[in-house]
Amino acid sequence: MKLFVGLGNPGSKYAANRHNIGFMAMDRIADAHGFAPWRSKFQGDISEGRIGQEKLVLLKPATFMNLSGQSVGEAMRFYKLALGDLVVFHDELDLAPGKMRLKQGGGHAGHNGLRSIHAHAGPDYARVRLGIGHPGHKDRVSAYVLSDFAKSDHDWLEALLQGIADGAGALATGDGAGFSNKVAQHTTPQRKGPSPKPAADTARKPKPKPDPATAKPAPPQQETPADARSPLQRLMDRFK
Repeated sequence: MKLFVGLGNPGSKYAANRHNIGFMAMDRIADAHGFAPWRSKFQGDISEGRIGQEKLVLLKPATFMNLSGQSVGEAMRFYKLALGDLVVFHDELDLAPGKMRLKQGGGHAGHNGLRSIHAHAGPDYARVRLGIGHPGHKDRVSAYVLSDFAKSDHDWLEALLQGIADGAGALATGDGAGFSNKVAQHTTPQRKGPSPKPAADTARKPKPKPDPATAKPAPPQQETPADARSPLQRLMDRFK
């Protein structure tokens, strides 16, 4: 069994925030694969289901981002899961909007949700880093992540979430490459190659033969009359 955790903040006020892209990913997986309705448990909301032979529990902590580890730790203890069974989906400032990177273990890079999970469970779990872009200056980060996605973000966000839903089964079995490929199929623009040129006609076409019935006869060549003078006479004529 795997525990997928999406990070975000509870309540309608935050539902469309960039910081809540982890919640959005959980909702899309649950909807796409017919999981059970969400219910309150482990200081959060959970939905259970299967993708193929793999059982999954989806968790959206309701403790607010800074205390996400409380909810995650409680769920892991209840199901007796190891860190290798945990996958956390979170927003990532250091990735361009729509990009996704799968990472195993490592630091929290200042992300408060990850920091809390580190404190309650440890660092050696898988993360699905979901790019939202950076506002350009650290002083603008808080307002940026707690603001809603813009209308111009709709297309890439929809493609990313659909790719996550399609690849969730591969991720549940530990096939990280398969998961990444599924996401890329939705988020990577298809390159159009140059239009094929028509094949050159290299065969030499034979020249058409003239039709004897319509061909005009060639004009008769006039013969130059023979010079009847003797060589001596021709020489004398030159000096006249």
